Parts: sequence; C-alpha cells; structure tokens
Amino acid sequence: MTIVAFSHLRWDFVYQRPQHLLSRAARQHRVLYVEEPKRDVTTPFMEMREDSSGVTIAVPHLSASSTVSDLRLLLDQLLARESIQNLVLWYYTPMALSFSDHLRPCAVVYDCMDELSAFAGAPPELPAAETALLERADLVLTGGHSLYAAKQRLHQNVHEFPSGVDVEHFAAAQRIHEDPADQSAIPKPRIGFFGVLDERLDRALLGTVAAQAPGWAFVLIGPVTKISSNDLPRARNIYYLGPKSYDDLPRYIAGWDVAMMPFALNAATQYISPTKTPEYLAAGKPVVSTPIADVVRTYGDIGLLHIADTAERFVDGIRDALCEPTVERLGRVQSMLSTQSWDGIWSRISERLRAAIIERHLRSGLVAGAIQSA
Repeated sequence: MTIVAFSHLRWDFVYQRPQHLLSRAARQHRVLYVEEPKRDVTTPFMEMREDSSGVTIAVPHLSASSTVSDLRLLLDQLLARESIQNLVLWYYTPMALSFSDHLRPCAVVYDCMDELSAFAGAPPELPAAETALLERADLVLTGGHSLYAAKQRLHQNVHEFPSGVDVEHFAAAQRIHEDPADQSAIPKPRIGFFGVLDERLDRALLGTVAAQAPGWAFVLIGPVTKISSNDLPRARNIYYLGPKSYDDLPRYIAGWDVAMMPFALNAATQYISPTKTPEYLAAGKPVVSTPIADVVRTYGDIGLLHIADTAERFVDGIRDALCEPTVERLGRVQSMLSTQSWDGIWSRISERLRAAIIERHLRSGLVAGAIQSA
C-alpha cells in the first residue's frame, strides 16, 4: 500500500502531527508527502527527495501561469513513474482535492488537525473544498476534541485522535544540564515557548506579562509566519531565538523554569489542541496556558497545568508554577502520558484505516490485494 499525503505544511517547517504520524506509517508502507506547489520556475516539474524517516517528499514547482491541470499532470506523472498501486489518499488540506479528485484510491483519509478556514490568509474556497472532501472521505480523523465535536455531525466515520508525544525524546530534557550557546546568557528564571509565532499568539498578553514581571526572562523559539516580526512585543526581558530543529528542542526546554502557552482566544484557536502541551509536560516543566478549550478539558480540569485568562492571572500562574513541587507533578504526568505515545496513536489509526479499506472494498469491489496490504 502507498499513502499519498497532501499537506499545506512543508515537511521541514515545524515537526508536528503529519511528521509524527507519517514517519511511523513509513515503517509499514510507502509514503509520499506532497507539499503545496511553489511558483518559481518556467517549466513545471516535480522535485523529489527522500527523508531519513523513509517518507518521500514531493514538491511541485510551477510557473506563474500554471493551472490546476498542470498540477494534476505532475501528480499523474509521478504516480505513473513510481508504479504506485493500492493507493490511499491522505489529506491535511482540502485544497489538494482540486488536482487529485480524479484518482481511484482504495481509501480516502482526512486528517483534520486544524480548522484551517479560521486561519489568517485562508483561501475563501476552503470551506467548499472541505465539504467536497468530507463527501469523498472514508475515514476522518481529528486532532482534538473540539474539532471532533465540530466534524462528527458532518461524516459518519469520524474519530478523535488528539496529538501524542514522544515521551522519551522530551524526557531527555530532565537530564540535560548544559544550555545551547544562544540561550546560556539569558538570565533566570526563564519562561519558555516553542512553536509557530503567528496570529494565534496573544502578543498583547505577552507584552503585558513581560512588563509586569521584569525580573523574569521570556524565551520564544519558532518561526514567524503570517504576521510581521515587527508586530511581536519587544522588551529587554523578551528573547526571540528563531526556529530550532525538533531534535534540539529538549536542549532548550531543559533550561527553562516554566513553559507557557500564551495563545489568543480567537477564531484561529477555537479548535486547536496544541501538540506542545504534552511535550512540555514530558520534559518535566510546569505549564501555564490561556484557557484553550482542549487544553482546559484534557489537562487543566485535572490540575496538570495552570490556566489563566488575564495577564495578571498569567503572572500569578507563573509565580505558582515556579514554586510547584516537581516530584508530585511528574508522577501524575507520567501516568497520563503513558497512554499518549505516537506509536500507540498510529497503531490505532492503522486499525481504523484497515477497516475503512475493507468497507470501501465491500461497497465498490476494489481489488482484495488492497485489503491484504493495509
């Protein structure tokens, strides 16, 4: 079986849900990851490269005048050249349906990790594209409970699979005692964040909290997208260290005293279930977050982190977190995270995928070999 995944995210951008799931899928199946096209050439072509995970990355390069038909042709040529059979189409972006809706897969999966239509710069045709994808999908996955609640009435086979955590990877932070060079001179206590810096970051909150706590250092790691870096709050105690690799994140978080999630409460965050929540906890850090629905429901209601809905309460939450007894928290965290491994999540998704392939086969008479290879 070959999984062809279509994503709005570059594979090398930020290591998150698609990379975690598809790198595990690649242990069992062939996986092609098709990125959004780049319009940077005169003659269209498909760039191919192999990732160390076993996933093959395909990047369409188009000209300024290229059409959907050109993109469809590049995809068809790729599938023919690679002699791909028993095809599973796996969508992170409904927009990819425009150039792939002619294919005859043994299953269609929609892994809905975000409500993309609520994000800044979302194409106006995205809701209609999602409706069309839901009509074709055999299996719909959601990255959190809020998304599940929103999508379950739109499809008969929707399953909630909140993002997991590589506990071993982040728990290494508890054993690291040397700072990376660009963090070593930053004073303590350090309050840290890693992730994409975009419209979901409550910039006003961050600026106010930093002003109210001039003796604390606020460290932010990640790329700036969809907003200008000039829009980020600036202060002597706020440090922007830029993007870091997934492998390096434990080295940075090891030097923090508290991890934070200063998310804005807006349309872009209404359905998010941040992957960084269990990652922070696995690293052994106390966490302070604004009241994101899935964070409150999964972690806040059982006291695994501090929830704050104003700048003043955010400061109070950090102050409490700095005094929090570590041993007691780690015991409760380890018990919860033991059920949230990415390996376990992929195993359960694989079972759902196999069932979806069988169901489609029974409905439409696709070759039995597709079932056996799933």
